[in-house]
Amino acid sequence: MIRVLCLLLTLGGSLRAAETVFPGLRSILSETEWRRAGLDQLTIDQIGVIDAAFIRYQLANPAPARPSPGSTFGTPAANDERSLLERFGLPSFNDEWKSMPPLVAKVTKWRGGNRFVLENGQVWEGAQSIPYELPGKTVQIEARPRGQYALIVEGHNTAIRVIRIE
Repeated sequence: MIRVLCLLLTLGGSLRAAETVFPGLRSILSETEWRRAGLDQLTIDQIGVIDAAFIRYQLANPAPARPSPGSTFGTPAANDERSLLERFGLPSFNDEWKSMPPLVAKVTKWRGGNRFVLENGQVWEGAQSIPYELPGKTVQIEARPRGQYALIVEGHNTAIRVIRIE
């Protein structure tokens, strides 16, 4: 019994809050459950140690907030602006890319096999082979979903995936 009291006193000021968090095994189990679990075989001291362990656990790991009475289960909180995918740590597939204006610039030179430099100093590289002669041509780079870009060369009706290097 003294061990239990010492253990509960070490919880300090949080003891009163802990009592509201976990009322004790005896109060949450029915008499049948109490016996089936074999808890009627334990001493009061042993039960106190188990109760204190539950209290420590609940203080260290608070339960998630429950939905408010007027809310529907499964709906996101009103202040959570993230998409469902973002809330699970995945990239969002939103339509922001559609509102991004295309970059229109002149290609000044090739740099390496599949890299080219624009007049604004940006260096881009084709994610796939670029079959056109680009220096001196005006190109358009458009945003695509998932952070990708497409190169459109003047006079050609194709889009080539590109990546910005610099």
